[in-house]
Amino acid sequence: MFTWTCKLGAVLLSILLSIPALAAFPEKPVRIIVPFAPGGGNDIIARALSEGMSKQLGQQVIVENKPGAGTVIGADFVAKSKPDGYNVLIASFAQAVNPSLLPKLPYDPEKAFASVALIGIAPNVVVVPPDRPYKTIPELIAAAKAAPGKLNYGSYGSGTSAHLAAELFKLLAKVDIKHIPYKGSAPALTDMLGARLDVMFTTFPSVALHIRNGKVRAMAVTSATRSPAFPDLPTVAEAGVPGYAAQTWYGILAPAGTPPEVITRLHDAIKVSAQGEMFKKRSEEDGLVVNVAGPAELTKFLHEEEARWQRVIKEANIQPE
Repeated sequence: MFTWTCKLGAVLLSILLSIPALAAFPEKPVRIIVPFAPGGGNDIIARALSEGMSKQLGQQVIVENKPGAGTVIGADFVAKSKPDGYNVLIASFAQAVNPSLLPKLPYDPEKAFASVALIGIAPNVVVVPPDRPYKTIPELIAAAKAAPGKLNYGSYGSGTSAHLAAELFKLLAKVDIKHIPYKGSAPALTDMLGARLDVMFTTFPSVALHIRNGKVRAMAVTSATRSPAFPDLPTVAEAGVPGYAAQTWYGILAPAGTPPEVITRLHDAIKVSAQGEMFKKRSEEDGLVVNVAGPAELTKFLHEEEARWQRVIKEANIQPE
């Protein structure tokens, strides 16, 4: 009896000692690392998410931009951070593409991260300056075919959704449009607003306001179905490119080895924040379909995206820039 009582006491003591550790996180501000320049879709979503997370966690959640190298700089920073939950990455399309596009990554994409939460999925939107003569996807295709290599499109970096969505379009529509990469969507959008670019396949959050105020013309969405944010816009497939579909997404990753209880704490804070009226209003207006999923679902989704775009990269012979 004495031995059993001692063992039970040891178990209870272990549980009690673990409670302060679980409750302690976070004891200081948490940083969401955005691997793009300010102003883009990742940045907008991260900042909207951080407001609700700060309330849920009882600590400030800071958004920090670390752009460059097609998101590799920001991702590498998080991959090599201490696995304690204080530095997390807002990952998107490029996270699933870089293993195929950049075989010599400074981190192991399969082992460097722990999934936290899939936040939601959104289409990109095809936009052009309002002064361009082509107003529809068929007219854009006709203009590109009439002058191969003369039209250009901007993207926010090699391997981003804006880049590969356009390359898939070129592949299926059989057109030649010059790629001009930027370090983030904000500088690319500046040139689009200045009519120095002919077309962009960009995220809704980065361009929705400019669509509504007429500074750019939206022609189609890149998803398989129409977007609830702009239901009158056809899909690229509907507009004349059968089989076309591309989408962007947002998820949160932590460094591998982050304790499960910290992952759970972060996931729960993200879920509550994403369900808040402020976040839902801001995100849904910009085309994001919010559906927070757990670590297992994000891991499965990432593997599916990697396999899908690996085929496109190979077929289109896309090389890192």
